[in-house]
Amino acid sequence: MGDRAGRSRLFRQSRHRRATAGQRTGVAPDSRTRGRRRRDLPAARDVSVARRLVINADDLGLTVGVNRGIFDAHRRGVLTSASLIAAAAATDDAIARWRECPTLGVGCHLTLVDGRPVLPPRDIPTLVDREGRFRHSWKPFIAACLARRVSLDEVEQELAAQIGRLRAAGVPLTHLDAHKHVHAYPPIFRVVIRLAQRFGIETVRVPFERRTAAVGGTLRARVAGWRQAAQNLALTRWAAADRRAAAAAGLRTPAFIGRVHTGVLDGAALEAMLRRVGPGVTELMVHPGDPDAALQGVRTRLRASRADELRLLCAPETARVIEREGIQLVRHDLVTSSVHRVISPSARDVSPAESDRRVS
Repeated sequence: MGDRAGRSRLFRQSRHRRATAGQRTGVAPDSRTRGRRRRDLPAARDVSVARRLVINADDLGLTVGVNRGIFDAHRRGVLTSASLIAAAAATDDAIARWRECPTLGVGCHLTLVDGRPVLPPRDIPTLVDREGRFRHSWKPFIAACLARRVSLDEVEQELAAQIGRLRAAGVPLTHLDAHKHVHAYPPIFRVVIRLAQRFGIETVRVPFERRTAAVGGTLRARVAGWRQAAQNLALTRWAAADRRAAAAAGLRTPAFIGRVHTGVLDGAALEAMLRRVGPGVTELMVHPGDPDAALQGVRTRLRASRADELRLLCAPETARVIEREGIQLVRHDLVTSSVHRVISPSARDVSPAESDRRVS
C-alpha cells in the first residue's frame, strides 16, 4: 500500500507540473505535445535562427579589372558586399562605381602589408621600408610585431587615416577587415576595435573558419588548400581572444568561411560550404575579378582564379543552391533585410560594359 500511495502521489505531482507548464506557455499538455513542440503552433520569431549570408569580395580598389568583376558579381550574381582598399591604384575608380551602384555594402580593407600607406612614410617609420612601402607580406610584418619593432601607435594612426579617407569620400563603411588578415594579431585587433568604436562601425571580421568543405581539384589546388587550412588552424588562439575582445566591446563578429579555399574555390566546394551555413550571420570571403593587364603588375597569386570565382558567383546554379537552402543574402549593415529586396531591377540589368561607360 505504501508503494502504491507513493506512486499515486508522484503521478499527481507530475500531472500538476505539466498543467502549470501549460498555463505558462499557453499550450495544453495533451498527448500530442508531451516531449516535443506542437508543429501546428508558430514559434516565437528569433532572427538569430535564420541562415543569413554576407558574400564579401576582398580587394576592391586593387585594379580596374578587379573592380569591374566585383560590381559585375553584385549586379548579375549573388555578391552582397566588398572590402575597399583605401590607397590602392584603383580606389577612386571603385568609389565612382559604388556611387553608381550603392546597393553593394562596402567596408574598409585595412592594409598594413603589400601596398602604400595613406599617411606620409616619415610619420610611420616602423611600418614602411626605405621606398615608403609596407612590408611585402604578412610573415615579415607579424615577425616584426612579435619582435616589438612595430609601433602600435603608428598602426592606429595609419588605419584611422585609411578609414577617414573612405569616409571623406562619402562611403558609409559597413565593416572592417584587413588585407592578408594581419588584424588577427590580438594587439592589432584591439587597435581595430578602438577604431570601430571611434567611427561607429559595428562589425569586424575574425578570419577563422571553425569548419570548412574539403578542397578538391588538382594536386596543386589541394596542396594550397592544405597549407591554408594549416594557417587557419594556427589562428585558433588568436581568434578566440579576438572574439572575446570584440564581444566585450559590443561588436559583431560573424561566422567566417572561405579562407581555406582562397584561390582554389570550385563549384563543388562552394555548394558544400553553402550547405553548411549555420543559423545566424555568416560571411563568405571571395576574390572575384576580371584579370586585367594591371593585375600582372600586382604582387598576388590570385589572377586566373578571380575570373573563375566571378563565374561561380554569377552562375544560376549558385543562386539555386542558396534559394533551396533557404539562405537569406544580406549585407553587414542589413543583417535582417534581404539584399535582393533593396537592389533595384535597373541596377541588376546594367551590363559590365555599360557600367564602365557610366564610370568614365
